[in-house]
Amino acid sequence: MNNNTVKEIKNELLNDSYYEIDHKSGLKIFVYPKENYSSAYAIFGTKYGSTDNCFKVGENGKYISVPEGIAHFLEHKLFESEERGAFERYAETGASANAYTSFDKTCYLFSCTGNFSASLEVLLDFVTSPYFTVETVKKEQGIIGQEIKMTNDEPGWASLFTLLKAMYKNHPVSIDIAGTVDSIGEISAELLYDCYNAFYNLNNMALVAAGNVNVDEVLAVADKILKSAEEKKIERKFEEEPLEVVSRYAEKHLDVARPLFAIGYKEDVSGGRRTLKQSTESEIMLDIIAGKTSALYEKMLDAGLINTLFNAEYFEGLGYGAHIFSGESENPEEVRRYIDEEILRLQTNGIDKDEFERIKKKHYGKFVMGFDDVDAVANYLINDYFNGDGLFDGLKVLESITADDINRRLRESVNVDNSSMSVIKAE
Repeated sequence: MNNNTVKEIKNELLNDSYYEIDHKSGLKIFVYPKENYSSAYAIFGTKYGSTDNCFKVGENGKYISVPEGIAHFLEHKLFESEERGAFERYAETGASANAYTSFDKTCYLFSCTGNFSASLEVLLDFVTSPYFTVETVKKEQGIIGQEIKMTNDEPGWASLFTLLKAMYKNHPVSIDIAGTVDSIGEISAELLYDCYNAFYNLNNMALVAAGNVNVDEVLAVADKILKSAEEKKIERKFEEEPLEVVSRYAEKHLDVARPLFAIGYKEDVSGGRRTLKQSTESEIMLDIIAGKTSALYEKMLDAGLINTLFNAEYFEGLGYGAHIFSGESENPEEVRRYIDEEILRLQTNGIDKDEFERIKKKHYGKFVMGFDDVDAVANYLINDYFNGDGLFDGLKVLESITADDINRRLRESVNVDNSSMSVIKAE
C-alpha cells in the first residue's frame, strides 16, 4: 500500500461521524474529531492480552508457550528506553499518560490540552521502539512481583479471580493478568522480543485519536514515525474448556469489613466469542433480572441482603463467557438463592414486555449519551475494531433486539446448576 486510504463513517441519527484510515504502514487508524472540545485523547493498542500464552506466527510456525503475565510485563517494559523513558518525554509535552493490559489487548494512551502532535509522536515512537536487556528485565521482575503481591490482597480483585478459578479449569482467563511471582521469574529479554515481534506488528494494532484533533495532524505524525510492516498471521491456541464449572463454591480470607461475593453463571462458548448482538442481549437481560430498578434488586435491598454496591455484568472474550453478579453481603448464599429463583422464574414465565421496552430505551439513551465522552468513545472504537465491529453498530443491534430475543438468550445462556460463587471473608 503506497498511500493512506481515508473513509468517513457517518451516522445520520446521531449526526456524528469519524474517520477510518488504512495507513500505508499497515496500521488501522481512527480519528474522531469533536467540535468545541478543548482536550485530545489518543490510544494505541495491540490485540494481545494476558490470555495469549500459546501461539504461533505464520502458516509454518510452531506453537510456543510463554510465561503467564508476559503481556503485562511487556507493557511495563516498553515505557523504558536506552536514553529517555516515555514518561520523561511526556513531561516535556505536558500530556498525562497511562497504559493497561486486559485479557485480550494491551493499550497505551495519553490525554492533553496542547502539544497533541508532539505527544502523539512520543506515543508512536516508544511503542514501536522496544528496548529490553537482562539487567532491566531482572529489575522489573522485582517491581512487578511486589505489584502481584499487593493485588492478591485487594478484595475486589481477589473476589473476581477466586470466582474465575472456580469456573474455569483450563482457560487462561482464570490467571491473574500480571501472572504469578514464579511465572514472571521465567521471563527473559529474548522472550519479550519474541512476543513483541509477534503481536506488536502494526497490522495487529490500532490507533485512535479523539477530541480536539483532525485527520491531517494525525497522519502527519503517523507518516513521520511509522515504518511499513509485513502482515503476520497469528494463531492462538487454548486447551479445551469443559462446560461444567470446576467448583460451586470457593472462599478466601482477607482484611475486609464485610464479606464480598461474586456469582458467575458459566456459558457454553464453544466456537469462539459472542457476537455484539448476544453481548447486548445479555446486558439488557441482566438489567431486567437484577438492575437497580428491578423487583429483585429492591427485594434483596429491603431484606438487607445487599447494599448499593451490588452489580451485574456480562463477562466475555475469546473462549469464555459468564453472567456475573457481585457485591457485599453477610449472607451470600441467600443472595445466590434469590438470584437463582428469579432466573428460573423468568426462564419459565418469560420477561415482562413493558419492562423490556423500558430497559431497552434506557440502554439506547445511555449509548447515545456516551458519545459526549471522547475518552470513552476512543476506547469503544478500539474495542469494537478488535472485536470486528463498528462504532455505530451497537445502535443498529439495539434497535433489532426483541423481547423474544431476550427470553431465548436467558434460556440458552444461563444455567443455575452450572454456576460458581466466590466469597471473600474477614481473616
